[in-house]
Amino acid sequence: MVSRLTAFLLPLGVALAQNATSGTPTYSNGSSTVPPTAVATQLDINVEDLWNLFVGPVSTAAVNTTVSATPIPTSELVPPPGLAYPSFPNGQQIPAMVSNSSWKFPSGFWWGVASAAFQVEGAVKDEGRGPSIWDVLLHRVTGFSTANQTGDIADNQYYLYKQDIARIAALGVQTYSFSISWSRVFPFGRGAVNEEALAHYQDVIDTCLEYGVEPSVTLYHWDLPLYLQNLYGGWLSEEIVGDFVEYARLVFGRYGDKVNRWFTVNEPIVFCNTYPLPDGYFRDTGIPKKQQPFWCGHNVLLAHGEAYRLGKSMGLNGTISFKTNGGYKIPLTNSSDDALATQRAWDFNEGWFAEPTFLTGDYPQNVKDYVSGFLPAFTEEQKTMINGSSDVFAHDAYTSQFYMAPDSGVAACVSNSSHPLYPTCANSTYTYASSSGGWAIGAAADPLSPWLHKATDWVPAFLHYMQDTWKPAGGIAITEFGFAEPFEALKVLKQDIVTDPIRSSYYREYMQAILIAISEGVDVVGTLAWSIVDNLEWQAGYQSRFGIQYVNFTTQERAYKASFFEYVNAFKLYGTDPVVPHYVGES
Repeated sequence: MVSRLTAFLLPLGVALAQNATSGTPTYSNGSSTVPPTAVATQLDINVEDLWNLFVGPVSTAAVNTTVSATPIPTSELVPPPGLAYPSFPNGQQIPAMVSNSSWKFPSGFWWGVASAAFQVEGAVKDEGRGPSIWDVLLHRVTGFSTANQTGDIADNQYYLYKQDIARIAALGVQTYSFSISWSRVFPFGRGAVNEEALAHYQDVIDTCLEYGVEPSVTLYHWDLPLYLQNLYGGWLSEEIVGDFVEYARLVFGRYGDKVNRWFTVNEPIVFCNTYPLPDGYFRDTGIPKKQQPFWCGHNVLLAHGEAYRLGKSMGLNGTISFKTNGGYKIPLTNSSDDALATQRAWDFNEGWFAEPTFLTGDYPQNVKDYVSGFLPAFTEEQKTMINGSSDVFAHDAYTSQFYMAPDSGVAACVSNSSHPLYPTCANSTYTYASSSGGWAIGAAADPLSPWLHKATDWVPAFLHYMQDTWKPAGGIAITEFGFAEPFEALKVLKQDIVTDPIRSSYYREYMQAILIAISEGVDVVGTLAWSIVDNLEWQAGYQSRFGIQYVNFTTQERAYKASFFEYVNAFKLYGTDPVVPHYVGES
């Protein structure tokens, strides 16, 4: 596979024109002399060249062929004390938990576990995969991640997926949600197709179905093909819309008859805010850094809307959605300024993508006031395309926090573009006001995930807010939620690692909170726990762990954590549909 890459790119504002009479090249600076910064050329490069030029050497795993699933030892399937007790020794006495007879997950409620390609697959150069921006970030940008850890090997799920699917099936898990690597399918993000990658994902889907696990597929979970970032600026250019839609067309066409739940993009609120990318490693687009997240968001909405309409025109069964993210936003005090700041926080987070998609086809007014100075307005045709382009309100909802006005007040911040909180103009904390005791909103997660606290008591209010605000006709799905047990990466005994009390209580209380909301009339249709295994948590590397299965990153051994059994037990206790384990060797 070969593509053409501009090696030295014309900067913005230096436009080459051709003199109509003499044919002499002239430039926008008025000179016929070529400015040095305008010199450009194109190179024919292959995938290996991309790796060599922009990433460098990568690590490889000892296992580099697909491994067949093996039976799960029955000893691994025994829940921890509290959910089950061994026959010997006896004598433990713990008060029985009485189920609430008014709680029930409705029939058809879907639940499962989730992952993302770059975080679990490894095998980054194998079978024709092209590099993504994250390969550059973790290899070339010193200090970008904790301990400079990379995704080169990760969980090696590219070759161990059969065993991973067999392990979740053995506990009766109903759904596995994973993402496809865009740069595996299109090593340059466009152009030549990698059939080996398509065959691989076909087998992942078929293995899920073989074990009675429903596959859910995300097209894009942050691993942007590097070539597209260097070609035109990635998500900062509207040119990406066409490339993403063609990627969606290929994947929908290959797997649309076997996958009934699709997500186009994961958490644009997060990946758009990774712009601006570090200087000196990618093409400089010339777009002011403060504006870049919003250019990204603009193009994401267009790409998602077109991909959604394409999928529907192709007759895909099931649902197509995208995944927002964020926590419940609680005014710190009952002051009007804190209320105003909280609303602005909603608008610049969930509302940025949810209001165009579910309500109006356009941004919330607070966002629109800001972006109208530099973004093109959506056309009426684009608004119609975007509005109604998500079948389910899919939200990654890990936590909650308090919001308050900046010290100088919201109005002063809004009028001062140099204010550090501008344009959102909302401050936040995980601590109750001093008048309420100054307590934390809940137990803190690992220090490398400072954004996360166990705030499960706010989940019912959060779910009501989603339903009341965005009114999703297809209901609400919590498509990621989970907890990083503090200092788990520092523990050395496996039995200490898999006994994860805070994460276990997080899942128990979170599921109870969902049951409360359902009993109060909120239409919650599904949940996906993050994550199927300990994995690469982006800039936190492997030091902050969210897996409900432990992974020994030297041997790639997996082990269920207590929290996994706690999650499954919620559906055993309150599910209308039975939890049915499926084991290796069963037909």
